[in-house]
Amino acid sequence: MKYILVTGGVISGIGKGIIASSVGTILKSCGLHVTAIKIDPYINIDAGTFSPYEHVVPHITDAIQEWVMRQAKVSVDDDGVEPQVCVIELGGTVGDIESMPFIEAFRQFQFKVKRENFCNIHVSLVPQPSTTGEQKTKPTQNSVRELRGLGLSPDLIVCRCSTPLDTAVKEKISMFCHVEPEQVICIHDVSSIYRVPLLLEDQGMVDYFCRRLDLPIEMRPRRMLTKWKEMSDRSDRLLEHTSIALVGKYTKFSDSYASVIKALEHSALAINHKLEVKYIDSADLEQATQQEEPVKYHEAWQKLCSADGVLVPGGFGVRGTEGKIQAISWARKQKKPFLDANSTEFDPETKHPVVIDMPEHNPGQMGGTMRLGKRRTIFKSNTSILRKLYGDAEHVDERHRHRFEVNPELTHYFEEKGLHFVGQDVEGQRMEVIELEDYAYFVGVQYHPEFTSRPIKPSPPYFGLLLAAAGKLQSFMLKGCRLSPR
Repeated sequence: MKYILVTGGVISGIGKGIIASSVGTILKSCGLHVTAIKIDPYINIDAGTFSPYEHVVPHITDAIQEWVMRQAKVSVDDDGVEPQVCVIELGGTVGDIESMPFIEAFRQFQFKVKRENFCNIHVSLVPQPSTTGEQKTKPTQNSVRELRGLGLSPDLIVCRCSTPLDTAVKEKISMFCHVEPEQVICIHDVSSIYRVPLLLEDQGMVDYFCRRLDLPIEMRPRRMLTKWKEMSDRSDRLLEHTSIALVGKYTKFSDSYASVIKALEHSALAINHKLEVKYIDSADLEQATQQEEPVKYHEAWQKLCSADGVLVPGGFGVRGTEGKIQAISWARKQKKPFLDANSTEFDPETKHPVVIDMPEHNPGQMGGTMRLGKRRTIFKSNTSILRKLYGDAEHVDERHRHRFEVNPELTHYFEEKGLHFVGQDVEGQRMEVIELEDYAYFVGVQYHPEFTSRPIKPSPPYFGLLLAAAGKLQSFMLKGCRLSPR
């Protein structure tokens, strides 16, 4: 097993995730089996109970090294083959107190797995102040010095910058960071993040890994990266636009919905449309906002009414729930394409318990009680739109993260009104997918389809939403759910 650790310095949000994903992409294009681990520490029984607006104090278990080695062997491919390379993204910024235990763990880890099986990529920032226009290397020098002082020496330094690195700057980083010039990789701002794997490959990263880690690559197949380049070029030539209203609770911080936004982008790119996301705080759609802040209320409704489709992602807590329901109601009445990715119920005293606690959930304990992970959904209808979008599959395996579910005792009331539960769990007790009859696309799912969306293989529920929003769903269905080569 080969391990590639990706660390970051200078600032948070430097792009470690994109670099880690891009490394995995180019290695996978070479025919290797690759897996990935993202490490983010939280001192809580269940980090999922935190609001995305919160920052928390981290905690590290004393068994991280064994855990990494165990998880790295878990197959992530359909063929069940054990991975050959594990790309590990270490969250946080080198030098911060919360990352110290992890740095120490990986300092020891590199000796446990031996040097020929461990490689460290350090992502750093090379700022270019507008006052001088000069690329500054001091932040990167300090970050690398900090990392080396903690016991990790970077094999590759990936420099994030606004423009390509000057040769002199690259040589300076090489000199003062104790690496060869070829080990300094430049990732400047590009039109699309999908061009990052191509930049890494063009600068010889695969060749370096072959030498440094002795990877079993006989040749460099280009088929996958060729598709990637075609997709990147296509993303720069999009002319048509599609707008989606994202009605949620955490819209002030777009990273709260990072997976959702990426799933939308993947689907928009697949149909050659440029995506416009209209962020709407669900609380702004409620009557209370109309009375207290009428301008904000009307602006929110204007955004919703002008969108081509509506997406309501999941969220916990009472705030903004009524606004979500009003957005869903409006989409239903206007027959707007709609996707509800997970929902919850909050009034334990209601006389009409449409949404209830799962039997295994302890209402007195919030942490560690959610239904998590991959679960199977069985399609109960042959005419389901979502089933067709999944390739007419009899069942799908998608990831879940929820604590509430539809009350199975009340489903027949909805069925009578045309709201069909077309997908259920294996036991037939949990409602997984709903569709409203006589609508182009009105779909709700209990699971999180965005977690399995990929740039070259978009998530079917999101793909259906974008097709419907662009007015292309019917023709897509008539063609046997196949896109034209264009």
